[in-house]
Amino acid sequence: MADDRRPKEPQGLPEGWKWVRLGEVVIENPKSPFKVEDADNFGEFPFFTSGDNILRHSCYLVDGENLFIATGGKAKVNYYHGKASYSTDTYSIKAKGLSTKYLFYTLIEDIEKIDYNFFSGSGLKHLQKDDFKNILLPLPPLPEQRKIAQILETVDNAIEKTEKIIEKYKRIKQGLMQDLLTKGIDEKGNIRSEKTHKFKDSPLGRIPEEWEVVRLGEVGEIIMGQSPASALVNQEGNGIPFLQGSAEFGAKYPLPKNWIVKPLKLAPKNSILISIRAPVGDLNIADNVYCIGRGLAAIKVNNSKANNFFIWFVLHLFSDRLVKISQGSTFEAIGHNELNNFLIPLPPLSEQKRIAEILSQIDQAIEKEEKYKQKLERLKKGLMEDLLTGKVRVNKLLEGENHETA
Repeated sequence: MADDRRPKEPQGLPEGWKWVRLGEVVIENPKSPFKVEDADNFGEFPFFTSGDNILRHSCYLVDGENLFIATGGKAKVNYYHGKASYSTDTYSIKAKGLSTKYLFYTLIEDIEKIDYNFFSGSGLKHLQKDDFKNILLPLPPLPEQRKIAQILETVDNAIEKTEKIIEKYKRIKQGLMQDLLTKGIDEKGNIRSEKTHKFKDSPLGRIPEEWEVVRLGEVGEIIMGQSPASALVNQEGNGIPFLQGSAEFGAKYPLPKNWIVKPLKLAPKNSILISIRAPVGDLNIADNVYCIGRGLAAIKVNNSKANNFFIWFVLHLFSDRLVKISQGSTFEAIGHNELNNFLIPLPPLSEQKRIAEILSQIDQAIEKEEKYKQKLERLKKGLMEDLLTGKVRVNKLLEGENHETA
């Protein structure tokens, strides 16, 4: 009986392309004898599972170019070239007669459809392998496959390089925060140490002699949020943007989804927003005036006593202490008194500004790289949509390469 799902001819495909079923162009690797818990995490070989993290194993099962597909939970595909291992909850395949990297990009382009169509079952969803192997793939000639994969891999490499730069900046920032917010920086731009500067004991440990320890309420007004009646909330942009909790926080500034015409509690522009109900300790800065619900509080810093961004960085560094305070109650939450009495180190205002400026420069570098990464991700998405469907052909690039090598 003919399968009506398979086109009788390459409909909607460019000249030279054809439809193939996944099962026709792959070889299944042997089922793994290893469970997820068999990962030793010190072996030299990557160990692929249905989880998000790639673990390590001392034994390898396959070599060369292979794909590793999650079979439990949610659709996910990994590519690896070399010796590797995988768990019993992972389906491993090797390409036959086509570019493995091209197959990888084709599958991840349709990852949401794969998850929807081929993962089912009660409780934890599982990959239905027989149905999955019946999936139809658009297949260009092999030289075109390789060129498409090369272009997409180039963008992937740029994304990976940018991610490493971001992680490097974040490590630098974390180290600087630890030093600058506990030891400070003198007028000459040097980080203090007990070998070169005077320190003293404090409730927060040893701090520079010039510093104080103060309650958060001494340097700013604490404004606790209050949720308005839901009937007053709208998504049409009428009134003042409304924030209920940290789910609406962006990397630094909020991303409001709702507005309210009759606000109860307002967070002033430039105030520090802090999540005070599960989760506790998430931070943002109000780039506008916001109405805040009971899941949030705002700290309106007194600029004659403290620098707004210095307090922002201090709260980031000591957020674990805020979480510990909240763990004393049945429901994770922190109240006005706990925030008001929360102890923080406070250098002279001029030093606060120097510290905030240094850390803000690192933040700006991170934000710049993150925007570049987002640009690359948009570029990759567009290229995948164009190249993997044949909407844009790479024939001219191939002709140019052939001409150069002739």
